[in-house]
Amino acid sequence: MNKSEQSPLDLPTYLDAGLLPTPVHEVLGTSDMHPPRILLLYGSLRPQSFSRKLALEAERILQHLGAETRVFDPHDLPMLDSVDKTHPKVGQLCEWSQWSEGQVWVSPERHGTITGVFKNQIDWLPLEDGSVRPTQGKTLAVMQVNGGSQSFNVVNSLRVLGRWMRMVTIPNQSSVAKAWQEFGDDGRMKPSAYYDRMVDVMEELMKFTLLVRGRSDYLVDRYSERKGAEEARHISRAAAVAE
Repeated sequence: MNKSEQSPLDLPTYLDAGLLPTPVHEVLGTSDMHPPRILLLYGSLRPQSFSRKLALEAERILQHLGAETRVFDPHDLPMLDSVDKTHPKVGQLCEWSQWSEGQVWVSPERHGTITGVFKNQIDWLPLEDGSVRPTQGKTLAVMQVNGGSQSFNVVNSLRVLGRWMRMVTIPNQSSVAKAWQEFGDDGRMKPSAYYDRMVDVMEELMKFTLLVRGRSDYLVDRYSERKGAEEARHISRAAAVAE
């Protein structure tokens, strides 16, 4: 498909944009109209990375739906603990993660699970940074690409990671089988049920991101943490009296 056949947002002509309206803020109960900030991560360094191609297709849909997007390039990201967190690439990843309100994770399946390239990115994101939990309460969509038949090993693993990172992972997901058949020589995804599912996932992510916006702190507030904080205050007060 050449440039002249693309829409202004570079959407494929087979996407019926009339059936994909932007989310209705009023229905979702949000008055904050700034574009949702979405970070996309992918898990391969191959020149013909299908996880990157799928991430870029997802980015186009997100932009059509009104999101502000950033796609992190994992090239030159050092292995965890081989450098300290002041490394520029590590700093960029952590800064972009903090900037985001929602994220899209796309990994190939290798040996039945996510790639080391993808896991390294997640490992660099801290669970805590002082009193801040950088990923807590952010929304998350998970997708995978397969070289062979369809599998759900990766999206299941990504859901475990998302839970561990205290993210709000949306119900829908995408698994693209035989990904090498699903993209043309121009790098664009061909029309298929796989493409439609990816669109579904991005639409759902946008809705959940707006739904959670302004409420994430309340939604992830936990009794056990409030109890721990209260006990810490008691100990602090007792120590102050003793002094």
